Amino acid sequence: MVQGHSGRTVRLTVAQAIVRYVAAQYSVADGERRRFVPAALGIFGHGNVAGLGQAFAEHADRLPFVQGRNEQALGHMATGFAKASKRQRALAVTASIGPGSTNLVTAAALATVNRVPLLLFPGDTYATRRQGPVLQQLDLPGAPDVTVNDAFRPVARFFDRITRPEQLLTALPQAFRVLGNPEETGAVVVALPQDVQSHAFDFPVEFFEERDWAIRRRVPDAAEIARIAELIKNAERPLVIAGGGVIYSDAQPELTRLGKRTLLPVSETFAGKGAITEDGPWSVFGIGLEGAPTTNRLAGRADLVVHIGTRLTDFATASQSLFADPGVRFASINVVEHDAVKQGATAAIADAKLALEALAAELGDYRVPAAWAAEVEAARAEWIPTRDAALDPGTRFPTERHPELPDGTNTNTDAVLTQGQLIGLMQQHARPGDTIVAAAGGPPGDLQKVWDATGGRHAHLEFGFSCMGYELPAAMGVRVADPDPAHRVTAFIGDGTFVMMPTEIVTAAQEGIPFTVVISENHGYQVIRRLQMWRTGEHFGNEFRYREGEGALTGAVERAESARARADRLEGDYLKIDLAQIAAGLGAEVRRPVTADEVRAALDDTRDARGPVVIVVPTIPHADLPSSEVWWDVSPAEVWEHVDTSEKLAEYGEGLALQRWHG
Repeated sequence: MVQGHSGRTVRLTVAQAIVRYVAAQYSVADGERRRFVPAALGIFGHGNVAGLGQAFAEHADRLPFVQGRNEQALGHMATGFAKASKRQRALAVTASIGPGSTNLVTAAALATVNRVPLLLFPGDTYATRRQGPVLQQLDLPGAPDVTVNDAFRPVARFFDRITRPEQLLTALPQAFRVLGNPEETGAVVVALPQDVQSHAFDFPVEFFEERDWAIRRRVPDAAEIARIAELIKNAERPLVIAGGGVIYSDAQPELTRLGKRTLLPVSETFAGKGAITEDGPWSVFGIGLEGAPTTNRLAGRADLVVHIGTRLTDFATASQSLFADPGVRFASINVVEHDAVKQGATAAIADAKLALEALAAELGDYRVPAAWAAEVEAARAEWIPTRDAALDPGTRFPTERHPELPDGTNTNTDAVLTQGQLIGLMQQHARPGDTIVAAAGGPPGDLQKVWDATGGRHAHLEFGFSCMGYELPAAMGVRVADPDPAHRVTAFIGDGTFVMMPTEIVTAAQEGIPFTVVISENHGYQVIRRLQMWRTGEHFGNEFRYREGEGALTGAVERAESARARADRLEGDYLKIDLAQIAAGLGAEVRRPVTADEVRAALDDTRDARGPVVIVVPTIPHADLPSSEVWWDVSPAEVWEHVDTSEKLAEYGEGLALQRWHG
């Protein structure tokens, strides 16, 4: 028998031990001590109801449990909570074996890609194997120990399968070590065979005593900071790229002060949106594929790029085509060495807040060269009126028949606003403390390009995994992390995302979680249609339209042999989907404004709602914000029987010629 130092033990099931242990863990960051995991979310099935279900019922006073509707959405809710908590807290999520567990794989990948702590307890098939094969067991002839939960291994930062009760004594502390380590954090998966959950063991009493996990700030090395400062001082055209690590580190004040004092131009990635808290002549907006075109031109001229707290994905670098100066050099600040050394950067492996403080001290009274400061200010002056015009709901946007659609196709909707104008109205409404959440499709790209996240307004953009369905439950997680009723939390999504995963509105109604969903109803996956048109010149299968002729699965074989007519494609009128009725049926307070004044009224009237609010706004399809003017590495088809792609291929080849290896 394993005993603690005192020799005292308590007999508990594996599930009971997990709940008691999780409830006793605390995070400590910058002197503040809080429950590391204040609640658990989940859906019970045969794989966890008799084990974890019983334990949660018995210990509901220790660890509150929230019933959900979709396991993936619950994982996203937990990730939204952790991200809004600056990675200092997490939520636990449990699911039954089989599809319940595999529903969590996407959520695990999103959390790991974005370096956000997520604690998962998926049920697993019987460890004893007496039943074999049990319901939902993978049952591979050559690998009887493999279960569907092995799918978590490549998308988790920590994975363990508990086949003996005493394994918890080492597994759970390691799980929390990873959750609380900014350099390693991501999805933590503890798979629990359903029989083992109910097995009892004499656990040491000390195992369940309260434990603090320090979320440490890595102290910068003075020599590394000095080298970066020297590079900045010697550069003629330096540029800073701020990523999500700045926000996780609470380093926005330090970055803002550095920009104000030195006039170093600062741009932001998706995750870094809101890294600077004040507007000024040094703030140059978003960078990359969905950034401001003027920012991208500055990046093309920069001879030094300092990237802070970012993974520098291809969206930020325009698929490695953005940094065009022949002698461009890179410097970086990051807690993760893997990210810090990208582009061959001179790196400081350190917490962003502490490193920026040290860098400011090292730079002293440095200011950027006057010629570069003037160029930066001119770029800002060029972009701001263009952005403002795109957001102005008073600008008339012509509605025209689109020539690529067949005659007679209905492109008319009751929309009078563009998506950009809808963003402008939400911007007018936003107050200090408010958070806007977006993750996939057009909304995060448009917010990256035009949203003003200064003045205490927050942007929660998840674009590392670009996961449709994240936004709505993540906004609920943000609301749980920030319960202040004066702060509005809004998920901004398209109709494609809404119909994919609206079900956690039920959970919000059940739990009284006040948050808002604003839907841009533009009839389909319009941002992918835009990409399709860019790379192929022809659209297919992205708008929400009726099929003309027989249905896709009616007489499909005969049509495949004989007909290639457009009438057999999705080229009919727009689908008649009542998004407002769907939302109301799920328990939300609903509005469907059309005009700018109606949108303003809907936002104002629902601001203090005590439950979920859904505002459906029809927006004009195919009406995009100004281009970022950069390239993205998406290859057109080299051969197409019915479409000449030679021009698209030539354009793609021109972009390939811009790609550079830095290092």
